Amino acid sequence: MKHRLIHTVLLLLPLVVLHAVVLAANPTDGQGEFGAYAPSGKWMPPSDPAVLKKLQQWQGHKFGVLLDWQACTQWGIDSWPLCPERYSWNVRKDWIHGVPEAEEQDNQKYKANYEALKNTFKPARFNPEQWADMLKNAGVKYALIMSKHHDGFCLWDTAQTDYKTTSKDCPFHALPGADTVKSIGDALRKHGIRVGIYFSKPDWNTPFYWDPSQPPPKNRNANYSPRQRPDVWKKFKDFTWAQIEELMKNYGPIDILWLDGGWVRPTSNAQDIDMDGIAAMARKYQPGLLVVDRTVKGPNENYITPEGVHSMPRSYQPYPWEACMPIGNHWNYFPNDTYKSVTTLVHYLCRCAARGGNYLLGIGPDASGAFDPTLIERMAGIGAWLKINGEAIYDTRPVKPYEQGDCVFTGKRDGTAYVIVLAANDTAGMPETVTLPSELAANAAKVEMLGASRLTLDAAGKINIPTAIRDKPPCAHAWAIKLTTRKTP
Repeated sequence: MKHRLIHTVLLLLPLVVLHAVVLAANPTDGQGEFGAYAPSGKWMPPSDPAVLKKLQQWQGHKFGVLLDWQACTQWGIDSWPLCPERYSWNVRKDWIHGVPEAEEQDNQKYKANYEALKNTFKPARFNPEQWADMLKNAGVKYALIMSKHHDGFCLWDTAQTDYKTTSKDCPFHALPGADTVKSIGDALRKHGIRVGIYFSKPDWNTPFYWDPSQPPPKNRNANYSPRQRPDVWKKFKDFTWAQIEELMKNYGPIDILWLDGGWVRPTSNAQDIDMDGIAAMARKYQPGLLVVDRTVKGPNENYITPEGVHSMPRSYQPYPWEACMPIGNHWNYFPNDTYKSVTTLVHYLCRCAARGGNYLLGIGPDASGAFDPTLIERMAGIGAWLKINGEAIYDTRPVKPYEQGDCVFTGKRDGTAYVIVLAANDTAGMPETVTLPSELAANAAKVEMLGASRLTLDAAGKINIPTAIRDKPPCAHAWAIKLTTRKTP
C-alpha cells in the first residue's frame, strides 16, 4: 500500500451514467446535494442505487481507521522488505543483530525466515473489545480490518491456505479471537462502528503468484507471465475469488471491500482477476457494498484514496475521496515511531471535511496486540475534540469558499454552516476576531461557538470573540463557530 503513485489517467463517464448524476449546487458543489454527483475525469459514480446510498452514508462518517496488523510486527517492520525492489523505506535488516543486510541477501532464505514468524506470533494482550472501545471514544465511525497484506499472512480462518493466525503452527490459534476479522468485527459492531475489510490483491506467499518453480521474483508483480501461463494465473484468480467470498459470506455486515495492490490489474502484465465478477459476487452477500479497487480507475473504485504520510488533496475535490494517512511514519507498528500531534490530526480531519473527503487514519498494535500509549493518547485527544465539535464534521459537506486562511467551512443539509478556526500551531490560542466570507455573513441569523456561547457578528462580517472565551476555550486545536442561516446558501 505504501509508496505508490495515484494514477491520473482521465476516465470518461459513460453516457448511461449521466442521467443519474446531478450537477451540484452550493454548499456541496460538485459532490451534490448530499449525494447527487457531478461528472469527474477521475471518478465514475456508481450506478447501483444501493451503492449510491451507502456512498452518501459513508461521506457523512468522515473519520475512519485502518487497523494495520501483521505477524512481522515481531520484527518491527511491515511486509515490504519481502519485495525484491529496494528503496530507502524497505531496506532489509537483520532484526536479530540490528545491522543492514548485504544486497546479495538470499531472497528465499529471507522469505523463509519472514514466513516462519507465523510460528512465534502469540499476541497475548490482544483484546478486540478494548480496541473497539478506544475507537468509539475517539469518534471513529468506520474501521477497515486487515485481512491480509501483500505478504499473504491471513488474519482470518481461511480455508485456502494454512498461512494464517488460526493455523495449528501459529500459537495465536490457541488464544481467544485468533480469527481477528471475526473478533474485531463483532466488537466494532457492538460499539456502533461500521466495518470494512482491507484485502491485498497480490499475495507473495501463494505459489500461484510467486511461483517457486519459476525464477525468483524481481519486483512486486507475479514472477511469471499470466499470458504465457494462464493455467497458473487461473489458480490465482480462483484463490483470490475464494478468499474474498469467505470474507463477504461469513463475517457479518460489511460496508467496504478495500482492495490494495493496484498493480494487479488487466493493463499491468495482464494481471486480470475479474474485478467486475468479484464485485458482483461480493454484493450478492453484501448488498450496497462499497468496492474500492484503489488506483484502478473505473466502476470498481467507488471512491478515490490518495495516500501518504502527509498526503491529501490541497483543495476541494468534486468527487468522493479519502485521505489515507498513518498516525506516525508507518502504517503498522514500528518501534519508536513518531506520532502526529493531536492538533495536526484534528487539522487534517477538518481540512478533509472542507475539501470533500474523509480521513482514514492508519494505526496498528505491537506484536503483543497492544497499542502504544502515545497512540492511545492521540486517539483520545481526537475524541475529546469531536465530542464538542463533532456536529461540524459528521454528516456535513463542504461549503464555499471551502477554506480561507486558517478557517475551513462545512455545512448541513438544512443550510446550517460551520466556520472551523484552526489553531496556528500546537500551542496557539484562539484569535480575537474571525472575519466571515461575505456570502456566509449575509445569511447568518445566529452565531455561536460550539461548547461556548452565542457570539456577535458586525456589519462587516467580523466576529469578535470575547476575552472570557479566549481565556477559557471549550477545547484546544480548533474551534467551530455555528452559523444558523436565514436561508440555504
